[in-house]
Amino acid sequence: MSEAIANLKSYDPFADTGEESDIQVQGYIHIRVQQRNGRKTLTTVQGLSADLDQKRVLKAFKKEFACNGNVVQDEDLGEVIQLQGDHRLKIQQFLASNGIVPKDKIKIHGF
Repeated sequence: MSEAIANLKSYDPFADTGEESDIQVQGYIHIRVQQRNGRKTLTTVQGLSADLDQKRVLKAFKKEFACNGNVVQDEDLGEVIQLQGDHRLKIQQFLASNGIVPKDKIKIHGF
């Protein structure tokens, strides 16, 4: 019995593992939805490659989905596109059908 207790002391599950806690994108496009007031939502798109013109992509999104939006500069994530409304599936289909990103590199988060 004393061996089992001694064995538990050698492993601390809450010890710092030395891994960075910063958010890493790792080649995926993340599409998230955030709840605002009542029924209003905000869709964010992060992780698009740096060689893409974010403002042109935003302009295409706004025209295609009939919504408003902007590009926000984030310290950790770089440029993030924000759109009014819940357009997660539409954005995924738009990016995949236009050959910008393969469908398996897109992750949808929320609800």
